[in-house]
Amino acid sequence: MEGPEQIDVPMRSLLYTPGHREALVARVLDGGLATTPDVVLLDLEDGVPAAEKENGRRVIAAALGRPRSGCLRFVRVGRSASDQGEGDLAAVVRPGLDGIVVPKVARADELALVDEMLLERERAAKIPDRSIRVIGSIESAAGLIAAAEIARAPRLVGLMFGSEDLAADLGLPLRREGPAAEMLYARSAVVVAAAAARILAFDGIWADFKDEAGLRADALLGRRIGFAGRQCIHPDQVAVVNEAFSPTAEEIERATRVVEASDDGVARGLGAVALDGQMLDAPIVARARRVLRMARSGRPRARQG
Repeated sequence: MEGPEQIDVPMRSLLYTPGHREALVARVLDGGLATTPDVVLLDLEDGVPAAEKENGRRVIAAALGRPRSGCLRFVRVGRSASDQGEGDLAAVVRPGLDGIVVPKVARADELALVDEMLLERERAAKIPDRSIRVIGSIESAAGLIAAAEIARAPRLVGLMFGSEDLAADLGLPLRREGPAAEMLYARSAVVVAAAAARILAFDGIWADFKDEAGLRADALLGRRIGFAGRQCIHPDQVAVVNEAFSPTAEEIERATRVVEASDDGVARGLGAVALDGQMLDAPIVARARRVLRMARSGRPRARQG
């Protein structure tokens, strides 16, 4: 079974935008924010009141026809097994849609059903089969346990860590020290499941959108854990997240030297190469090449300190 092509542009910041707020949707998609997110998540789930669902579908369907301004367009739909999920797909699968986010995934077979539903809608909309990508959101203990299987579902390009719903499922206190303390295992489990399936992993939200320092520290931790990007709930968070998930000038400089030293060693037929007293084995060179790919696809961060 063929799946969608992998996304070769940065997916550092994924900004939720309530689908029923027409002016805000237009502003986000038209590049009207101070910092453009890599991905706009037009929301038809938790961010939209029940009475506004139909209006949200209408607004998003119309918005997907607008000219592009440089960001990917994903829609968070209702759960696949619900009437709401089917209605959401019927409204938004059309030219201009890059992908969907399926919330609260607990089993891989839920995404198999989504694949079938999307294929039917793609053909009705006369867009290529399996061109719509899917991100599955892990938001429960059951979903976390099944994450490795979920990550191999059709169309999947990423796993999303649903921190707040998972915290509720685990019975964690409402006021916590921060995701780093209580959720480290869960965050790492999502990253490992995604990495094993060769897809991306996206970290949870930072609920206090005025706490820039807290967001920056936790986003940097998320990047060190292995996340490729992070969900944002406010436009002011986008710049911080983009910065945190981009390589620094120092990292780019170091990666360049590592790759150059390795390539030179290969050209000279050397079995082992060292740089600054460190042996450059294959995993180190692979990570350096990844940094340089990131640098080519996104903007590097400023040198720290």
